[in-house]
Amino acid sequence: MNDLEAVKAIKNGNKMAFKHLFDRYYNRLVAYIVTYTHDHDQSEEIVQQAFINLWEDRNKLSIEKSPRNYLYAIAYNRFVDSFKKAKRREQLLDDLWEKSLRDRIVEDNEQLEKRIEKIKQIINSLPPKCRKVIQLNKREGLKYTEIAEQMGITVKTVESQMRIAFKKIREGFKKNSIILFLFKRHY
Repeated sequence: MNDLEAVKAIKNGNKMAFKHLFDRYYNRLVAYIVTYTHDHDQSEEIVQQAFINLWEDRNKLSIEKSPRNYLYAIAYNRFVDSFKKAKRREQLLDDLWEKSLRDRIVEDNEQLEKRIEKIKQIINSLPPKCRKVIQLNKREGLKYTEIAEQMGITVKTVESQMRIAFKKIREGFKKNSIILFLFKRHY
């Protein structure tokens, strides 16, 4: 049976003629679509759908033309459709991911602001000398020896005051140990 005879038989609902075209073109079409998808399984799905479309639209077949070009066109169009669908899905996932990240950044910034505010409250509640020592160290970046010299106290007193300050901060954030890291970076 040649292709034109197969087309005439398919138009009349002959499944054996359909099988003939399937057997003749399936592997060729898969190889053709693989050149676009680079995925054998996906290519097989596309070609199978192309044959389903051929059977469903068999009344549109021309009995004067070989079905080869028609099958290649259907397969290519199925590839384009699946590619567009995958791109839309990918874009949707990208959009959702971006929105999620933006929401997370806003949430993180809000949490950071709350933590910074809490640190400020804790520091403001410290005894004056202790508060001054930690401010000179963390805000102004002075070393313990520079603080001791500026305040007229010993380095041991500076160390003691810093220990007191950090102890109070740790107590204020018992449930959140990352705060000390943030404190060192943002205060």
